[in-house]
Amino acid sequence: MQRYNQSVNEVLEETKSQLEGLKPKEVELRQAENGFNELKEKKKTSTWELFIDTLKDPMVIILLLVAFVQLFLGEFVESLVIFIVLMINSVVAVVQTKRAESSLDALRQMSAPSAKVLRNGEKTSIPARELVVGDIVSLEAGDFIPADGRLIDVQNLRVEEGMLTGESEPVEKFSDLIEGEAALGDRKNMVFSSSLVVYGRADFVVTAIAEQTEIGKIAQMLETAEAKQTPLQQKLEKFGKQLGWAILALCALIFAVQILRLFTTNQTADMQKAILDSFMFAVAVAVAAIPEALSSVVTIVLSVGTNKMAKQHAIMRNLPAVETLGSTSIICTDKTGTLTQNKMTVVDSYLPTESSKELTDLSQVDQKLLLNAMVLCNDSSFFYKERDEDIG
Repeated sequence: MQRYNQSVNEVLEETKSQLEGLKPKEVELRQAENGFNELKEKKKTSTWELFIDTLKDPMVIILLLVAFVQLFLGEFVESLVIFIVLMINSVVAVVQTKRAESSLDALRQMSAPSAKVLRNGEKTSIPARELVVGDIVSLEAGDFIPADGRLIDVQNLRVEEGMLTGESEPVEKFSDLIEGEAALGDRKNMVFSSSLVVYGRADFVVTAIAEQTEIGKIAQMLETAEAKQTPLQQKLEKFGKQLGWAILALCALIFAVQILRLFTTNQTADMQKAILDSFMFAVAVAVAAIPEALSSVVTIVLSVGTNKMAKQHAIMRNLPAVETLGSTSIICTDKTGTLTQNKMTVVDSYLPTESSKELTDLSQVDQKLLLNAMVLCNDSSFFYKERDEDIG
């Protein structure tokens, strides 16, 4: 039987929870058994793997082949120059990528979501990653739902679930059980991780965390999806392949012409030396035809673009993404939760007789009435670290 087919009491019984919330000892046991409420991140690419990735470009591969051929033939200076250029290109790309990853990690820690949870009869605010199955969580307008759960108490709750169901309109929720099988969008007595509360309040009991949530299942499927190349990467790869084949064809043609010239002019006395000279001439043409500095120039230009974007508070994890984002003119995003919190905030106060005056004179009846209304009609929360401590 699914959670949405069960009554609140049945769900509480199966999750071994109660309306007063879990006890601290029980929370510790569940965290030790099931882990934290967070999606497993992909294994980070090591510095060595990033370095190797920079050498997979077709242009770089051609340059490496040429450098090794020159090294084999004793042209140490030419091969050393190519190796140095490629090393600078790889180091710049790796350093920029690692710097972006560090910045993103810092941002994740700063923006870690929190949850208002009832434990042992006391409401407190904790990091969302510390939630366990059976926790009682409170929601209000503007909150991102931290886990999947069954609603217990609902007060005009409406939730935006577009990222899961594709529906643009907020869904009105209730706490009654649902008979029969229901699609994800019709489970109106359930809430799902990463959805947004747009109106009302509610309490729910956590029934799934981390990979067991609906959004976690989607994340697991996305892990198998291959990353697409940016337009710049596609063009550079295409150009590198075309240039590579053209250079190989040109070298083969030059080598064939040189050998043919040897036979037509009867210069076959020292054939081994003549063939070696012809091969070296073809290699020299290849080196001259390859734009050795192209990879380095592209990397440096993208690094400069990354730094400029960083000054505008945009962090690029991959250098080629700069070109894609740099050509973007419009970004369509949901305002709520990105630019705003969907919460009304008092910025000034006005009375019929006076405007923009500090409310400090409690002897004035109108001021006292307004202050009373402001105190009573709000959803502020205070969480005490210790009893009897001062607040404000």
